[in-house]
Amino acid sequence: VPALATERRFAQRLRECLEEERLSDGRYQLQRVPGGRVALPVLEEKLSQLCLPPDLPCELVRIQDPVPSRAARRRTPAQKLRDELRRLLGASWSEQLERDVPHAWHRHGDLVLLSEDCFKAAPWERLGSALWETVASALGARRVARRGRVMPDGMRTPSVTLLLGQHGWVEHVDNGIRWAGAAGCGWCGEGTALPICAGSSRYTFDVTKCMFSPGNITEKLRVASLPCSGEVLVDLYAGIGYFTLPFLVHAGAAFVHACEWNSHAVEALHRSLVLNGVRDRCHIHTGDSRQLQLRDVADRVNLGLIPSSEEGWPAACRVLKKDTGGVLHIHHNVETAPALQTAVLLPERGSPEAASSGAEAQHPTEDGGEETLGARLRPEWQRWAEATATRIQGLLEELHGRPWSTSVLHIEAVKSYAPHVHHLVLDLECRPVLP
Repeated sequence: VPALATERRFAQRLRECLEEERLSDGRYQLQRVPGGRVALPVLEEKLSQLCLPPDLPCELVRIQDPVPSRAARRRTPAQKLRDELRRLLGASWSEQLERDVPHAWHRHGDLVLLSEDCFKAAPWERLGSALWETVASALGARRVARRGRVMPDGMRTPSVTLLLGQHGWVEHVDNGIRWAGAAGCGWCGEGTALPICAGSSRYTFDVTKCMFSPGNITEKLRVASLPCSGEVLVDLYAGIGYFTLPFLVHAGAAFVHACEWNSHAVEALHRSLVLNGVRDRCHIHTGDSRQLQLRDVADRVNLGLIPSSEEGWPAACRVLKKDTGGVLHIHHNVETAPALQTAVLLPERGSPEAASSGAEAQHPTEDGGEETLGARLRPEWQRWAEATATRIQGLLEELHGRPWSTSVLHIEAVKSYAPHVHHLVLDLECRPVLP
């Protein structure tokens, strides 16, 4: 790195001048150089602006093995990334390029997944592979990929480009379930990884071929805690096993029929079932779940598709056990009016009122806000749940030619999907009415 060498008696004055002119490179310590002098690192891209008093003797030198300063050793990965890129570009560095450097990214083990809105400026392209090698080195990764928009192909295929590395297979640990390929996954804001959980079970998927949504973690945790011991479950939109694996590994489901039409997701699901030792308790049905030939097998059906799983409702009704019924977990994006709503306060769980009301809900963070989760149900959510219950009841009665009852057990707010749109899950109990 470039540095200005001067006699020791001038070092403090030189440091003050460099800091005043914002020319000092704070990433490195000053170092002793031959002749009893000390060298103060300076920013290479600002050397042309160097203008020192004539009575301050110094010489431009190069430090071959610079020692990081104490402040540099405390840098976050995001700061380190910015500093390394500035060093790579030298005099070409600009405020525009600095704005183009990401402050957050997804980490999947040794693979860093960047957002689509970074490194868009033309100078980055001219760096070629040197850019991605620098990014990987700064972030402690071996592979780098960048995501684009999800393709509108009905399979939510990600548009992800692998920029550095040979393949996109990764591993993720989630509530004791590992999504396999390489350890760990989290969202890194300002370079700080958010560890989700460690455990012995694994999920594996290729980030360039399959979607992964860390925003669904609360629902996966909830699914894992459901009392499914001895039950048969049908997962109509299994994907890479978001919910299939929690049902098998944690909730104790006896058997799962997993439906998926994306061949890449099917491969990932198969690998994860094997890695978790539950392959013998799951049958993968490849193809369109709407055409599923199963009948009268399920105690529970998961419909984990957004923005709407409505096209799968008839299939869900067909697979429910006709003599005993079961529970449907229906995912849907529900729009909420932007105006502040008066929430319906539900009875505390375990109270006599709760036993009669039958419904409870969790309330997600307001868009951009810090609202605490609580037992509150928005009017729009309640209306959607009641309309869905009525529709499902009609489908079941039409299918079986006899009366059925449906009851709203729970409404779970998973996440804010977009401004004034929330991803909800309705737990709907469906039972045939005894004669």
